[in-house]
Amino acid sequence: MPNPLGTLIKRLTIVFIFSIAFAYIESAVVVYLRAIFYPEGFSFPLLEFGTNPLWKKFLLIETGRKAATLVLILTGCWLFGRNKCQRLAYFLTIFAVWDIFYYIWLKVFLDWPGAIMDWDILFFIPVIWASPVLAPVVASVTMLAFAVIILYLDSQSKYLRVTWAEWGGLLVAILVVVVSFCIGGLHATEQDYQSYFSWPLFGLGEVIGITILARCFIKSKQFFARTS
Repeated sequence: MPNPLGTLIKRLTIVFIFSIAFAYIESAVVVYLRAIFYPEGFSFPLLEFGTNPLWKKFLLIETGRKAATLVLILTGCWLFGRNKCQRLAYFLTIFAVWDIFYYIWLKVFLDWPGAIMDWDILFFIPVIWASPVLAPVVASVTMLAFAVIILYLDSQSKYLRVTWAEWGGLLVAILVVVVSFCIGGLHATEQDYQSYFSWPLFGLGEVIGITILARCFIKSKQFFARTS
């Protein structure tokens, strides 16, 4: 009879390999983009968008690439997962591992970031997202931790019990974090760009998300203890 935990470890290993390879591709593209647009070295504040004739064309292509990235992650989680719970967890896993190893590969290729507080462009939809590297890494570690918990429960035929109100709270948490990134991105070309990223706002989103997920986990654990 198959060992559920052993099966989970094998599947997670494959997901990690997929995500790390995906991160390699993403970081390799960024190496080329920086060679084109930042031959003197990538740094903040960013160049004013549109001053370089290549910006319009490449910015449109880059926005499409970011959208394609989400499509690939969604496709991956759909193929790896067998139910909604697993697919959510695999989405979080792929996204988190991809994001973390994206910076690891950039460190290997370019010796960047020089410090965890260096700023980076994170996304382009619907506006530019930007923040210190530490912020997306913290968010990714949080996502990965809860993804592993969800998958472990699932491997034991137990499921995270989440109410509609709690789903709404998680959506709010995600939006708060995204807004903190978008505010940073909107001011990425200004000299005082660092003052626009709000750690308290980012932290609020993290705390809301962690609190709700921890509550769901505890509630689920108590439910299964009563019914076992």
